[in-house]
Amino acid sequence: MIFRLISSVLFTSAVFFAGYWFGSGNTPVHAQTSSRVFELRTYHTPEGKLDNLLARFRDHTVDLFKKHGMTNIGYWVPTDEPLKGKTLIYMLAYPSRDAAKASWAAFRSDPEWKRVSAASEANGKIVEKVDSVFIEPTDFSMIK
Repeated sequence: MIFRLISSVLFTSAVFFAGYWFGSGNTPVHAQTSSRVFELRTYHTPEGKLDNLLARFRDHTVDLFKKHGMTNIGYWVPTDEPLKGKTLIYMLAYPSRDAAKASWAAFRSDPEWKRVSAASEANGKIVEKVDSVFIEPTDFSMIK
């Protein structure tokens, strides 16, 4: 229950900040096509591994996502327990669900990603679990 509440608050914040960032704060951000989709992802790390995961995203993953056609909307870390210090939440956007599938396939097979992933986990796994949900904005959202 608490995870749903935290996810809801984080999602609402993500949408607000994305709308503000990409628009004027009051102007809806429109997609190139009506099939645009968003993906909200939550990574749960083993104790003490969040900094390793953040470094991998900061130094490599964000750019690799761009390379493979994913739009980075935002990245957040919870400030309250029980997720504080061991969770990364982020949002990506894609032109369509098919584009998302193709982007992830290309990303996962990218030799640079394979190298970065292996190097970042040389001292053990840095991700225990990944939650992913595809979402679309409502007609009253500030981001479209």
